[in-house]
Amino acid sequence: MAPSDRYPAALLAAFVAIFVALAVAPWYRQDWLLENLLVFIAVPLLVVNYRRLRFSDFAYTCLFVFFVLHEIGAHFTYSEVPWREWLGALTGGHMTLAGRNHYDRFVHFAYGLLLMPAVWELFERRASPQGLWRWLMPLLFLMGHSVIYEMIEWLAALRFGGELGVAYLGTQGDEWDAQKDMALATLGALLGLAVVALRGTSRPPHAR
Repeated sequence: MAPSDRYPAALLAAFVAIFVALAVAPWYRQDWLLENLLVFIAVPLLVVNYRRLRFSDFAYTCLFVFFVLHEIGAHFTYSEVPWREWLGALTGGHMTLAGRNHYDRFVHFAYGLLLMPAVWELFERRASPQGLWRWLMPLLFLMGHSVIYEMIEWLAALRFGGELGVAYLGTQGDEWDAQKDMALATLGALLGLAVVALRGTSRPPHAR
């Protein structure tokens, strides 16, 4: 293994270990399976195409963090992730938050933020857009994916119905849930563009 391959390999090994640990006794097994369908596709594609499309270590780190956040949501189901209890334990019980569980909203924001470095590098390598399109294409790509995901959630909820459909859709009674999720993904993508710009847009894809 080349020295430059060790860090991505370590991230992959760490993710596999976390995935296996969180696959044990999830709170709702059927929802866990639905949530991980995209992971079962995305992670193998990243591995298979590693030589042809090598992202930067920074982009792989961002992808790793996003997938871990997603696996936490899949294990507990997004609407029941006990992040407030964890926050209370960290603060000695001094911070207590009630109301809607916003973990799913946080991960939609993280989706735009953490996938942007890899998406930026993808377009730089495969499309090489110029001028304003250099910024718009990665942004519109992630916005489009956010729309597609919300449509998949809707179709899955219609197909499966019942508790599984409700758990997977995760609206928690908010009729504007899909729109808010897409808006947060867009906001995260915009912030991700700012991060890419601050890091330097001329940096080659293999750079750290």
